[in-house]
Amino acid sequence: MIEFSLPNPNGYSQVASLPAGSRLVWTSGQVPVDGAGSVVEGDWAAQTRQVMRNVGAALEAGGATWADVFKLTIYVTDTAELATVRAVRDEFVDLSRPPTSSLVRVAGLVRPEFLIEIEAVAAVAG
Repeated sequence: MIEFSLPNPNGYSQVASLPAGSRLVWTSGQVPVDGAGSVVEGDWAAQTRQVMRNVGAALEAGGATWADVFKLTIYVTDTAELATVRAVRDEFVDLSRPPTSSLVRVAGLVRPEFLIEIEAVAAVAG
């Protein structure tokens, strides 16, 4: 038998499983646009914080909260500011059981001023 073990990740989980009877909530990719439709200009922290607020609002609209999130997919145009992205993300996620995560560096997002886009999947007990 071949033994295999996953490395111990820092800041995310390698695996998540859903409790029986859970209802799934998916968000669309959220971008750094505020409720008035204005792009949040500026640095990585400001854009990431707005995106996370937007994800939170989308979760709420679907009947979920940040505590229900088990998967994040994060799209960035540059990985140089990953520590900033993670620090802001950690203001929102449950650090005692962080979600599984994928980080994807992309050549660009739908608008050139966007630095980051995030989508989430949550499991709501039901």
